[in-house]
Amino acid sequence: MFVAKSIAAEHKDLIHDIAFDFYGRRMATCSSDQSVQVWDLKEDGEWHCSASWKTHFGSVWRVTWAHPEFGQVLASCSFDRTAAVWEEMIGDSHPNERKQSHWTKRAMLVDSRTSVTDVKFSPRHLGLQLTTCSADGVVRFYEAPDVTNLAQFTVNEEIHTKMSCSCVSWNPSRVHPPMIAVGSDDPNPAGGGKVQIFEFRDSERKWIKVETLMNITDAVHDLSFAPNLGRSYHVIAVATKDVRIMTLKPLR
Repeated sequence: MFVAKSIAAEHKDLIHDIAFDFYGRRMATCSSDQSVQVWDLKEDGEWHCSASWKTHFGSVWRVTWAHPEFGQVLASCSFDRTAAVWEEMIGDSHPNERKQSHWTKRAMLVDSRTSVTDVKFSPRHLGLQLTTCSADGVVRFYEAPDVTNLAQFTVNEEIHTKMSCSCVSWNPSRVHPPMIAVGSDDPNPAGGGKVQIFEFRDSERKWIKVETLMNITDAVHDLSFAPNLGRSYHVIAVATKDVRIMTLKPLR
């Protein structure tokens, strides 16, 4: 039996995304009110807003957590053509008081010329990487060479997908080469397949398009790889006007 519990979010406009942290005891929300909120699950089973701050100068489309190995780190992306990386800092407090925290902007990624529609951190085994996709069809890969210095994210590669990008997902598998899926919200069915699959080729040191899902021609609003669990193939869920569960079988 499922029990629904509503939370009185303090956003002043539409909420576009919500993301749980690795342990499922914190979540972040983002909104057209240009802010991000962080919520903590307390001992009484209730969610309490522990932070709320303005992050961008336009609607915030997505928010995502890095693996806790890298600290309490969030990334957000926006209509204002930027993505940002945020880190929670814990301040000093008196012994009997709860420590006060605040979120500090560590990096602003300003390479896109159009709305940044999604941002995702890579799986932990790939280090501190993140990828963004934009409305102009460009997917960018960023990496922090020094995980102790979040101010230094460099662009490793750009992919021009030739479609309006709406969402991106990393394959979490540790036993296969790095892989991402990119979706497009182009509503024109004549535009062809709306999901492209890219794989990183170590021998060439670059990302290669390995598949286009031609049977998905409706606008894609979100997609997500399933945990691998030792399978020899990949499973990906795609949200169009329906939900499609797709199986990707490597040729080798």
